[in-house]
Amino acid sequence: MDYSASNNMVWNVVIQFGYIAAVILIANFVRRRFSFVRKTMMPVAVLAGFLLLIAKYIGIAKIDQSFMEILTYHGIALGFIAMSLRVPDKAMKETQKGTGFKSGAVIVSTYMVQGVAGLIITILLGYTVMPKMFKAAGLLLPMGFGQGPGQANNIGASYQSLGFEGGHSFGLAIAAMGYVIACVVGVIMLNILRKKGKAGVASSTEVDEEYSADYFYSKDEISVSESVDKLSVQLAMMVLVYVVTYLVSHGITSGLSAISEGLASTVNTLIWGFNFIIGSALAILLRVILEKLRGGGVIKRQYQNNYLLNRLSGAFFDIMIVAGIAGINIEDIRGLVVPFVLLSVVGAIVTWIHLTRVCKKVYKDYYYEGLISMFGMLTGTISSGVILLREIDPGMKTPAANNLITGSSFGILLGAPVLVLVGLAPKSDVMCLVTLALAAIYLVVLLFLINKVGKRAK
Repeated sequence: MDYSASNNMVWNVVIQFGYIAAVILIANFVRRRFSFVRKTMMPVAVLAGFLLLIAKYIGIAKIDQSFMEILTYHGIALGFIAMSLRVPDKAMKETQKGTGFKSGAVIVSTYMVQGVAGLIITILLGYTVMPKMFKAAGLLLPMGFGQGPGQANNIGASYQSLGFEGGHSFGLAIAAMGYVIACVVGVIMLNILRKKGKAGVASSTEVDEEYSADYFYSKDEISVSESVDKLSVQLAMMVLVYVVTYLVSHGITSGLSAISEGLASTVNTLIWGFNFIIGSALAILLRVILEKLRGGGVIKRQYQNNYLLNRLSGAFFDIMIVAGIAGINIEDIRGLVVPFVLLSVVGAIVTWIHLTRVCKKVYKDYYYEGLISMFGMLTGTISSGVILLREIDPGMKTPAANNLITGSSFGILLGAPVLVLVGLAPKSDVMCLVTLALAAIYLVVLLFLINKVGKRAK
């Protein structure tokens, strides 16, 4: 085998990781060295991502777009698998009871808010200054902001085949801008909260902290003197869970394809796009199995180390956030600047306003953590939600991060009508208006469920 520089397959991965490593170190130095940067509370990974994006466009770094997309895709799943393997304490279990359904309702109600706002914009443009505007394009706002680049890519391509010129690129551009909004607007909101004293931001100043031994390990864990390193054990469990995630996802999608090609074309993409949910569920299953085996005396030690799992999830999220920002393609906007700008700006505003109201009802004990994490996820991706959350909850002591996972699981069930609306809107102008009405009605239903469940929880 040729191990020289002429073999791109051997060295490309090293070079791409080298870019990421370099910008992370540079961003960390800039943040620590310049107080005005530190006071912005912009996470190192976000700053590093924009540095690499700039380096790409001025020609300093030759970014492998496909590789960055792969890192972003797998980083989300591996990060959440690591988080789901953590052994929760009793306080966390009590706080998290009953929030899964409510979080799912928060997520899908935000889809509806974005969908209603998006359709109003594109329908008005279609009937006024842009008569050729594809009126159903407004639904790409919840696809790009709420569900991320995967669904935005698929629905955009579908709309393009139905007559929306540039629909594929437009969907990707909305998703990319949502990611930027999650990072930039999210950081601005963190600063506002800090100045008002509404939320303590641990990373706004550099401090030395003291921890007891219990922070790094529990007494029942495997010993550090074992023949295998503790970190290797954590990685082995994570990779095993992810391999099983692939096998389960492949089995489900293959089964659906055998039953119905039409159903498979819609659902299979959703399954692969939300692979982190399946991975998280399997990680929780493994955690429960290990607990039962310990309870039954089959195994004597706890194999998970929460400290190392936190560090691993943080590392994967950092790498993935850099890759995600660096992978943005500005060219995707093309000739749809007016609807693009309107959808992006209005989408950010209505998402923030809606979440400030519903999160007060659902996350009473950790409102700001719930608000920031949900805003990050529902404009960008789960990873951007987590990266913002880490600024005010660096130890992930609140259930906010886990709510993103459990809420997304319930969101798949509650969000089933979204797929119907997406398919209904482009059929005709009349059906587009009908879709707008149905989205508004479903939003009212979801708000009723949030209020009703919230009152019962008091």
